[in-house]
Order: sequence, then C-alpha cells, then structure tokens
Amino acid sequence: MTSSQAQAFEPFEPTPHPYIPNAVPAVRRAMLDAIGAASVEEFYADIPDGIRLHRPLNLPAPLRSEAELTRHMERLLGRNTTTREALSFLGAGCYQHHVPAVVDEIVDRSEFLTAYAGEPYEDHGRFQALWEYQSMMAELLDVEVVNVPVYDGFQAAGTALRMAGRVTGRRRLVIASSVGADELSRIRDYVRPDHDVTVVPVDPATGGADLAAVREALAGGEVAAVYAQAPSALGVIDAGLPDLAGLAHAAGALYVVGCNPITLGVLAPPSSYGADIACGDIQPLGIHQSFGGGNAGFIATRDEERLVAEYPSRLFGLVPTEVEGEYGFGDVAYERTSFAQREEGKEWVGTAAALHGIGAGVYLALMGPQGMRDIGDTILRLTAYARTRLAQVPGIEVPFGDTPHFADFTVRYTGSRSAAEIRTDLRGHGIFGGVPTGERTAAFCVTEVHTKADIDLLAATLEEIVK
Repeated sequence: MTSSQAQAFEPFEPTPHPYIPNAVPAVRRAMLDAIGAASVEEFYADIPDGIRLHRPLNLPAPLRSEAELTRHMERLLGRNTTTREALSFLGAGCYQHHVPAVVDEIVDRSEFLTAYAGEPYEDHGRFQALWEYQSMMAELLDVEVVNVPVYDGFQAAGTALRMAGRVTGRRRLVIASSVGADELSRIRDYVRPDHDVTVVPVDPATGGADLAAVREALAGGEVAAVYAQAPSALGVIDAGLPDLAGLAHAAGALYVVGCNPITLGVLAPPSSYGADIACGDIQPLGIHQSFGGGNAGFIATRDEERLVAEYPSRLFGLVPTEVEGEYGFGDVAYERTSFAQREEGKEWVGTAAALHGIGAGVYLALMGPQGMRDIGDTILRLTAYARTRLAQVPGIEVPFGDTPHFADFTVRYTGSRSAAEIRTDLRGHGIFGGVPTGERTAAFCVTEVHTKADIDLLAATLEEIVK
C-alpha cells in the first residue's frame, strides 16, 4: 500500500472506540445538538449523587483465554448461597415457590428460548403460547384483556397508573395502601413527567387503608387514580379494598389494584370489587427467584375501548386468516403501540419478558383451578401459623392483630438489638429472613415450600438470638 493509499483510508474523524460509531466526537456533538443537550452528563441528572460512582470501574486485568474466564466466573458464582441451600424466609416481591420441572422443560425449548419477538422465522408458535397465557390470566383475574408481559410488576404498576391518567386527563395519583420502598421509587420515577404522587399513610392498627385519610386526599380534586395492593407490601389482606373503589369512582378517578396472582385461588380478583385496572408481577407463577428475579409484569382490564386503547404493550388475539373459517394468532390493535407509532407512542415498549409469560402459562395449566385454590389455602394457613408462632417468642411482637396476611408479614423486636443485627445473626445460623423495614421491624415470608418444622426452627433460632 502506498502512502497516498494509506492516507485515503484514514478516518475523517478519530474514532475512540472501534465498535461504537456514535463515539466519534463530531457525531456525538451532532446528536446532542439535535436534542438540545449540552453534554451526555445531562442524561444522568436524575440519578442521586449519593449513588453515583464518580470514578472508573475497578475492573480486573483482561483474561486471555476461555478457560481463564470460565474459572473466574465459577469462583464468583461459587460465592453465592441460594435459597435452596439455606432456609429462606425472604419475600417482598420475589418469592420462593416450587417450580414444576415441566415448566423449565417447555420454556427451554429452542422455539421459545431463542425466539426474539414472535416473528415468522419461528412459525408463530410463540404467539399461540402467549395467547394461551393471556387467556388463563384473564380467567384468573376475571377480565377480558391481559397484556403480553412487560419487564416487571413495578413497571406494570407505573404503566397502569399512566393509563389511568390518559383516560381521565388528570394529574394526581393517590397511593392508598402500603407499597414497598423500591416499588414506590419506581412508580414515582416512571410517572413523574405527567403525574404527582400522594402517599396516604395506612391505618397503624390494621395495616390497611385509612379510608378517612384517603377521602381527604381525594377532596383536593383532579385525581386520576387511586392505587392499592392486594395483599399490600406488609402482606395485609385489606377488608377496605372495596370501599376504596367507591371512593375513587365518586371522585371521578380510576381504581388501580396491584395484586399477587398466586393469591387468586383463594382471594377475590380486583375486578370483583371495583378495580378498573389490575396489575402485578407473575414471578410467583412458575418463575425462579434467580437471585432477585425472574420478573414480568401483567396489566389487566375489562374489554372497554377507552382502556384497551391505552395499553402501550402488545396484545395477542385470535384473528381470521385469508382462508375462510380459519383463525390465527396475532397482534390486536397494533397501531396503538410504539412499534407502530415510534416516538409518538404513548409509552415506549421494547423487548418484553415474554418468555416468563410462557412459563407462567405452563404453570397455570398445570395447576388448574383446584391447584390454585390448594396453594393459596396452604400459604394462608402457613402465614397464620408463622405469625402466631413468632408472636410467642419473647422479645417479638407481631403487629396488626388479627388482620389476615398472605405470605409476607412484619415482626417488631422489643429488645435492644436492631433488626439489622438480628438478620445478620440469622444468616450465621443458615437462615435468610428478617429484612429490616425499620430500626426494630423486619419482614418475613412463608410460602408452600415451608413446613411447620421450618417455622418452628425459625422461632427457636429467633428465641436464642433475640434474648
């Protein structure tokens, strides 16, 4: 190659990274100018300074072979302790349930596991599998319309509330039941461009909604939605949920209820007590914990045009084909999605957690109505026993009296030791649980995988630690 040829191949602008063309300074500057930003740093302005790193990542030296990389990753993963190896009472949104082997067998099939979004190259079998999932979820929730899963239950809640805002044209949102700190943070962040969030403290005696306080919050007017959870983040099954529907509708707001779908074999679905939109996470339905989830979010409504038109996510349904009398599976009202409208869409929707929807569909098909009743009843009974048993431990109180709980529940330590110290000691005994929710309060959880002996062991260990 001559020097003149080499000069001809020199890039017009220096390229800092060989695989990221937008890293070219001139290209980056043009992109920033197009959106009116002075620097990339403006995109991170919403991230609190306290969790910013402010230094380069502390990465190890490059590994030069696949064998070295494999050994390195195995060492890292070997430091984990799974909830199968330890006795775990962790919950609060990511639950330990039994996952039947056939669920993994089906979702690991190549036509599901490696398919991207149900395009023709995999024969639309994924469309049918997700339609079956939606149908079973609709039956469980007693509604007509359920979406293809979004990323997680937190996003589903945020999206459901924004849907309510678009329907009503109002700005304020009222949170009427206890919501976990992580979910509340996600909701605030997701709805912030369009909505203001008012959190109403719960009744300290029951852990349920304070109806008088909710009524007062609604008096300010312009409320788009009232949001409650069933069960709440405290595990409380709130008898006031139907009353919240009446308050919301009287104020011209929609009623949005986040629910744990595995409760619906024994608890009434939100639609039965006035919810306009139900949402939640399908992780309990045959999805492994995977060190924090395995999560996918559902949104469910009646078949009303004003509600269906506001779904930003995909909906699959039965559609006629070119052959008379023949039907196939495909998108419903595709034109309302961001796939069709791009930047003009109501919300951006990207790759969903559709594979988890297929797994949840397999789980529901295996369980059937009787199985869902049995597992719900088992968890209710175990939760009641765990609360009663831990209340017998000196130095522990179980708040909210006789209010029924499902899976999650709170304990209060009355001694001098903090909840964080007690959790650390539990881990030393090979038990996960007692996640601090305050200086002297902690959250525990039981599901169908626990036995009476497991709960008795927890109580005995706590008795030794607390005293």
